[in-house]
Amino acid sequence: MPVLTRDEAQARAQLLDVHRYAIELDLTTGDETFDSRTVITFTLRADGDTFVELQPAQLRSVTLDGAPLDPGTLDGNRLPLKNLASGEHELRVDAAMRYSRTSEGMHRFTDPADGATYVYTQLYMNDVQQVFPAFDQPDLKAVFEVSVTAPEGWTVLSNGVTEQQADGRWRAAPTPLLSTCLIAVAAGPWHSRHTEHRGIPFGWHCRRSLAPYLDADAGELFEITRQCFDRYHEKFDEPYPFDSYDQAFVPEFNTVAMENPGLVTFSEERLFRSAVTDTERQARAVSIAHEMAHMWFGNLVTLRWWDDIWLNESFAEYMGYQICAEATRFSGTWVGFGIVRKAWGYDADQRPSTHPVAPEVVDDTAAALLNFDGISYAKGASALRQLVAWLGEKDFLAGINTHFARHRFANATLADFVASLASSTERDVDAWAGSWLRTTGVDTLTPEVTPGESGTYSLAPEVTPGESGAYALTPEVTLGENGAYALTPEVAPGEDGTYALTVGRDGSRPHQIAVGLYDRDPADEGRLTLRDRLDLDVPQAAPLPIGKRPALLLLNDGDLTYAKVRFDPGSLDTVRRSLAGLPDPLTRAVVWNALRDAVRDGELAATVYLEAARAHLPHEADPAIVQGVLAFASAHIADRYLPPAGRPAALSTLTALCHDLLRRAEDGGNPDLRLIAVRHLIDVAAQPGTIAAWLADGAVPGGPELDPELRWRVLARLCVLGAADEAAIAAELRRDPSATGQEGAARCRAALPDEEAKAKAWDAMFATDSRNDLSNYLFTATAQGFWQPEQLDLLREYVPRYYPDAVRVAARRGAAIARAAARQAFPIHAINAEALRLGRECLSDGEPTPMLRRGLADQLDDLARALRIRDAISGSGHDERSGDKSR
Repeated sequence: MPVLTRDEAQARAQLLDVHRYAIELDLTTGDETFDSRTVITFTLRADGDTFVELQPAQLRSVTLDGAPLDPGTLDGNRLPLKNLASGEHELRVDAAMRYSRTSEGMHRFTDPADGATYVYTQLYMNDVQQVFPAFDQPDLKAVFEVSVTAPEGWTVLSNGVTEQQADGRWRAAPTPLLSTCLIAVAAGPWHSRHTEHRGIPFGWHCRRSLAPYLDADAGELFEITRQCFDRYHEKFDEPYPFDSYDQAFVPEFNTVAMENPGLVTFSEERLFRSAVTDTERQARAVSIAHEMAHMWFGNLVTLRWWDDIWLNESFAEYMGYQICAEATRFSGTWVGFGIVRKAWGYDADQRPSTHPVAPEVVDDTAAALLNFDGISYAKGASALRQLVAWLGEKDFLAGINTHFARHRFANATLADFVASLASSTERDVDAWAGSWLRTTGVDTLTPEVTPGESGTYSLAPEVTPGESGAYALTPEVTLGENGAYALTPEVAPGEDGTYALTVGRDGSRPHQIAVGLYDRDPADEGRLTLRDRLDLDVPQAAPLPIGKRPALLLLNDGDLTYAKVRFDPGSLDTVRRSLAGLPDPLTRAVVWNALRDAVRDGELAATVYLEAARAHLPHEADPAIVQGVLAFASAHIADRYLPPAGRPAALSTLTALCHDLLRRAEDGGNPDLRLIAVRHLIDVAAQPGTIAAWLADGAVPGGPELDPELRWRVLARLCVLGAADEAAIAAELRRDPSATGQEGAARCRAALPDEEAKAKAWDAMFATDSRNDLSNYLFTATAQGFWQPEQLDLLREYVPRYYPDAVRVAARRGAAIARAAARQAFPIHAINAEALRLGRECLSDGEPTPMLRRGLADQLDDLARALRIRDAISGSGHDERSGDKSR
């Protein structure tokens, strides 16, 4: 089916004004389809032709201004409206629509725990046409009146306050002007908790079988909602612009959350039914703040076209972390951002698929969907954090409030946003936007050492671009094997033994960074003390005196800019010996990210990273850092970067490290560290004995007890190791027959080291019988279990099968499954040249869908990187740089 192009959207927006949608949905017509009846009133500014988008199971009737149209004119997903005269028109459409299994359109889910059924919409980008006909583009806003006929005993939620009518239908209050993609319905026998704040009704909702978990967390959820709500009202002049604020945990959601006005939907993974760390609770709080930010950024003021996705996501990402840090008990959110989200942005920005935060042109909706990535979220938020540092929060907020006032319930572009900011400052915001939002990569600088007037030396910049056009902020630039530059400080002594540092800048990109100067504590060699943290405005007017040489010189201390950093030799030695002695967790996060980047760029041996983790992680107090470092060490270093012969030693190191964390947790009474250590001990177990005993006993000695999440985690690892079978999986599923249990069973069955089990799992994912298609969650769970580094020989035959089968299933099942096929079903542990060749052949000749193509391109770039790192370890000199971006 054709996707909407930017040119088509612009032409339609010039022709049309859309006034109102009256939508009647009937959810009582069966398990496969629902009825959708829609009346659209709109005006043409001139005589002409246009079309609405619609993907029905059956198109029963269409009338335009009372005259019937032929339903057979529906072409794919487009219903043509021809020879229209200027003036007002009314379109009526009666159709049956299909329920979704992939959280696209109207998703239907039956709870295996109690048989109750729930439905909800996910209409972002271009999925509204699977629920009702629409002029489906963000700049054709309209008023929506939604009514729903639902089975008895159901509650219906929507964008506005809903009420049950005398005829049994539910009717939602008419909306303000909204884009089509923001309309939401969620219906079922919800378990709900309600309160009111500032005159606005608040609600949290979940499936009935999950009621105990919502009830347990309702106090925290409402408290965070109120705290964020109040903080936004302190920052924004515009009050919350809708009549209610409901938040619902929905099953099998294909993203973390969706910002529907007045009805935010969250993945049920955010409703905890097993033990979690405080870092995971923090991540949930950030999600709440992120989606609430969208009530202003995205819903009140909406992008005009999808080239400005960042106007939604970068702002919500930045505000989510900032508001949580300011208003809730989770004051350390930027540590989690630095160690997890920022790494996501760095990785995305170094692949061939990188793009500017704000691309000049996004041709169509299929291309736009690809840009919901680490650049639009993490890099964009990093750019905004730098903007606030450069502009000042007062002027930043003044510009934001001007933006809201100018474009209230309307649409806006990057140019509109820049104009609003410029109205509050003397700074050249347009130049800032050009250098930060229209480019890819990070700055490159090449310094030259010159003597200073006082006899000291400073670094005077001589800027040269990198060979690939990518940049990184670097007092001394060194070229790595992969053609990338990185930030590497070099300082030279003056005659009096003191030092000075200058950081230059290429082009128009402004930076405000801090340089941390750390000395060894005379009373404790393992501790580092902050001598000074010096601010640098890049470009700077004069060299920055730093006095005597510090033990550690850390550029971008505080993590205010977006740049990879390296260490001078003395600082690297200090890091290797004393990383845990740094006093601030955000500083430690910057250092761990620098080590991570150096490993990925082939400039630091992977084993050095493991040694640092082994030495310093047992002393780390921040759970986000512990989790982030362990995840990289296991999933990337042990499973991908080290050759198979080196993996057992890496797992042994990680096992010893986790035991150290357990002992530390016992001594300090830290349940978060203990839970993280137990999870990773399960994941890296090379022998089944210990974890099998945990499963049999139902607890880890000294705690914790094995809740459902840990039980399924242990069983999955036992399946990988060949120490569990179908009977054990079936027994565990009887113990936990929930939806999560179904996913756990699918993961375990796919993980069994058995030819028949692998064949069944493969067919479940890729077979073409649509009657037995897995839901998006069951597909993902099966894919997660399938590929295991311990089973390379057993899985070898599936590597060449993956590419044609993935192409077929992506074409048949759409973007959500294409994304899962690329992310979770990719043969991630097949690190060899033949796998890379097959993948590149698929990209050139296999005709993958846009979503699958993007996912495969990213995976293959990561595969080429892993090959380079392995070859550097083995000394084979294998070179797979072709097609790569600089790192």
